[in-house]
Amino acid sequence: MPELPEVEALRRSLDEPMRAAPIARAGPAHIATLKTFDPPLAALEGRRFAGARRRGKHLLFPTEDGELVLHIHQMSAGRLAHSLAGGKRPKTPAFQLEFEGGAALIFTEPGAKKRARVGLYRPEAIDEELAHLGPEALGLGSKRLGEILAADSRRLHPLLRDQRALAGIGRAWSNEILHRARLSPYALSTDLDAEEVERLARTIDEALGEGLALREQGLKDAKVYRIHNRLDEPCPACGTPIARVDFEEHTVFYCPGCQTGGRVLKDRRLSRLLR
Repeated sequence: MPELPEVEALRRSLDEPMRAAPIARAGPAHIATLKTFDPPLAALEGRRFAGARRRGKHLLFPTEDGELVLHIHQMSAGRLAHSLAGGKRPKTPAFQLEFEGGAALIFTEPGAKKRARVGLYRPEAIDEELAHLGPEALGLGSKRLGEILAADSRRLHPLLRDQRALAGIGRAWSNEILHRARLSPYALSTDLDAEEVERLARTIDEALGEGLALREQGLKDAKVYRIHNRLDEPCPACGTPIARVDFEEHTVFYCPGCQTGGRVLKDRRLSRLLR
């Protein structure tokens, strides 16, 4: 799933193109992708966007007149791109916008599961839609992070991924951040001391900032991630083979040498299969 570095890099690349011309045609949209019906997509036609915004993993495109906001959440498989006039385009996108002059915003989501979300909102309605999101992960600071960690005793990996706690981090960057911070993904948030909280806050900023810079260079996962999806490869810090714990919806990658004192975490899914 695109996370804060990926979504912010995309936002920056779309900001100017989205302002460039009025909208000629809004839609069509796949019935499972479009989550709103009032206002209708056609209400965008003839208007201009004021650029691109981001809230956590969500992309927001407010109109220049301040009356409407187009919302796109890519989820795991969704991909959003700006296409120049005459550029090659998919036959059946999940959603598209055509601009005067021939450019287009194209959204695709391959596969049978349509989890991505596109919607058109009035400003007060999108504020309500996204009101559940916690503070932005980038630039959070140790004081605010410490308050979030102390508020609920939870394992660090799921807490970092919880968009209600802090917005923007998902599975991959949770793996990267905890590895760099030398913290176990299973450590309890309320067990961290002041130095560990400070280290985690600093690492969140460093990892997300570096990830954003690399994504803006157009680099792919293999050049961006140090341990995510690198099972059995040597840890870049200590050389210990990277390990993982599989869950139904995600996988935790970690270094036993750097993060768990050499202990290999129990893989619950594998344990169930061996019973």
